[in-house]
Amino acid sequence: MQPSSRANPNAPQLWLPAEQLARFAAADTDAHRLFTSPQAWIERFGDDLLLSYKDDFSRADALSGLAEWEQLTGFRHRRLFGKFIPMHNEERVAPVLIEGDGTAPLATIVRDSGTQFGVDFSAGYSAGLFIDQRANRALVRQSGGGRVLNTFAYTCSFSVVGALAGGETVSIDLSRKSLDRGRANFALNALDPAGHRFIADDVVEVLPRLARRGERFDLIVLDPPTFSRGNQGRRFQVERDFEALLVSALELAAPRARILLSTNCTRLSGRALEGIARFAFKATRRSADFHTEPPLPDFPRETGAQTLWLFLRN
Repeated sequence: MQPSSRANPNAPQLWLPAEQLARFAAADTDAHRLFTSPQAWIERFGDDLLLSYKDDFSRADALSGLAEWEQLTGFRHRRLFGKFIPMHNEERVAPVLIEGDGTAPLATIVRDSGTQFGVDFSAGYSAGLFIDQRANRALVRQSGGGRVLNTFAYTCSFSVVGALAGGETVSIDLSRKSLDRGRANFALNALDPAGHRFIADDVVEVLPRLARRGERFDLIVLDPPTFSRGNQGRRFQVERDFEALLVSALELAAPRARILLSTNCTRLSGRALEGIARFAFKATRRSADFHTEPPLPDFPRETGAQTLWLFLRN
């Protein structure tokens, strides 16, 4: 049985079944989606929930469905935060508390397949962990170590799992504050951040410097924002610049390296990522096999980040 959708019964939607909730618990995972519709979604971060919504009607409908879902599953949230999804990025604001204790700390710790990550609902638009990257983090954890380059690293979740696999990691992000949160994530998992590198700089400028020094990496994560500003106001636009970014990364890729391409840009599909990769291979005379992780059980198809792995042949 699923909670009803009063807003639009025919809209594609997903409420997480109780059986999958139990599977997440068995896998020591308490960061995942509970509900997805075209206009709203609810994510779990430990005992807290985050409702993202595009309009007030969808917000009210998701809240009504949540009450029904909790009755069906027996799950009870501690706090509920709400985040409005605007049309333009510059209008983004941090989540606000809808229900729960307003005096409790806004920072908490969640678990993803046993790995711990800090989230903070006061830190800005994003709480600190992208749950749609769960399968890709697991693949990095299974990679066997080597040298890992994590670009646009944010709070360094890919670096953490790379280090847990025995890897030597380099994390690059323009935000020093995000990298500090990354160091804290290392410490949460009994990893000494001093044994890894954190570079607070513009990824586009750092990659050529690493190449000139002859550095090579066995695994590279390319998960850029849709739009950002780098040093001296330089504009990065993923549709325009992803191919050049990949070409720069290929200069750093060791033979048989693995490269993750990922984007939240709705105008770039998995097929578009393949096209970007093929053009970059032609420019660099590299080749690869393409690999995509199976869909996540808590995300309907075509939701969440579009991702593609490149397993280099040379």
